[in-house]
Amino acid sequence: MNERTTDGHPPGYRVWALPGIPEVTPGDDLAKLIAAAATADGVPQLLDGDVLVVTSKIVSKAEGRVVEAVDREAAIDQETVRVVARRGTLRIVQNRQGLVMAAAGVDASNTPAGTVLLLPEDPDASARALRAGLRSALGVDVGIVISDTFGRPWRGGVTDVAIGAAGVRVLDDLRGGTDAYGNPLSATVVATADELTAAGDLVKGKATGLPVAVVRGLPHVVEEAGEDDGAHALVRSPEDDMFRLGTSEAVREAVTLRRTVRAFRDDPVDPGAVRRAVAAALTAPAPHHTAPWRFVLLESAESRTRLLDAMRDAWIADLRGDGTSEEAIARRVRRGEVLRNAPYLAVPCMVTDGAHDYPDARRSAAEREMFVVAHGAGIQNFLVALAGERLGSAWISSTMFCRDVVRDVLELPDAWEPMGAVAIGRPAQAPTERAPRAAGDFVVVR
Repeated sequence: MNERTTDGHPPGYRVWALPGIPEVTPGDDLAKLIAAAATADGVPQLLDGDVLVVTSKIVSKAEGRVVEAVDREAAIDQETVRVVARRGTLRIVQNRQGLVMAAAGVDASNTPAGTVLLLPEDPDASARALRAGLRSALGVDVGIVISDTFGRPWRGGVTDVAIGAAGVRVLDDLRGGTDAYGNPLSATVVATADELTAAGDLVKGKATGLPVAVVRGLPHVVEEAGEDDGAHALVRSPEDDMFRLGTSEAVREAVTLRRTVRAFRDDPVDPGAVRRAVAAALTAPAPHHTAPWRFVLLESAESRTRLLDAMRDAWIADLRGDGTSEEAIARRVRRGEVLRNAPYLAVPCMVTDGAHDYPDARRSAAEREMFVVAHGAGIQNFLVALAGERLGSAWISSTMFCRDVVRDVLELPDAWEPMGAVAIGRPAQAPTERAPRAAGDFVVVR
């Protein structure tokens, strides 16, 4: 069924480029320039409900965002808050405006040699000022979208998207409604402002000297003054951004995020996340093409309590055998409760059934060390992968001191050597800042 508007016509809109806008220079009143171009024979050609799509370059020029820069890379550095991905000289970064884009939006085209053009300092504020200026000059209430060119993940080519907006419904949240078949819409939020900018770019072009487009026929996307959220609402929050980093950058951040966490929330741990971390552990190097890792996952509270009670009893017996006072034993047992407070435990075990036999102790010891090192590499992969899942962890050595007890409680083969236990859960608080370490202090070059 073809829906119709209130006047009986099928839905539709028009979009055209606005001619007559001169070269913009710093200090120009952009609203007046656009108003003049949108007036013919003293009559404004804009109507209430129109949307103007304005290229960010002319906004930047009017606001004096043209800066001298012999080296464009230095300007990109100044505008960068966070590097998202880097491939050779190409950088995808988050800039000062919170936008993730190539080269922080620093543009060396359409600007005099030896200068670069920065994005508007606050594109939403620029859009609000432009909307107010046009209302004052022409007496019309229009929506404003400030556009810039973006590449996109998963898609070839570039398109224009909204980086600033005023008086426009930037997002159309359809969640809670139904589709044409009555199915509930649970995830559909339309980026209306981006669709408007893409439509405008089809008539503005990239090198035609037509920096402003008019979209007419969609008055429902124009908001009352003061009601819109601006284009900043289009920026996905870090918590919801599943693609916040490039591949190598994500690996480095996960390594950095790997911290020993000793206090956990009560939230349940996703077993699938732990199994994905186990899969990462299995990619570590190992001697003789072996796989010396085994992981015992304690997913029930009963299994965790049974193991930890037995380990505690064994530890207390060892301490008493050493002549430790009861007060000191109680204190040390309290300090060792990290594993008990975690909602999930994993016990990594080493197997050496692929080791070579040697007649002398020296080579036999080296053979075992190879397996221990490989097992440590697997555990590091495991911990880093957990950090990538936003799970905290603490690798505690305690099972190594009572291996027979652990094997007995967990019913493990004699050849499995428990190599500590890993407490896993959502961190109860943000970790403290880690003191920086200069790589050069740990390097010797020969």
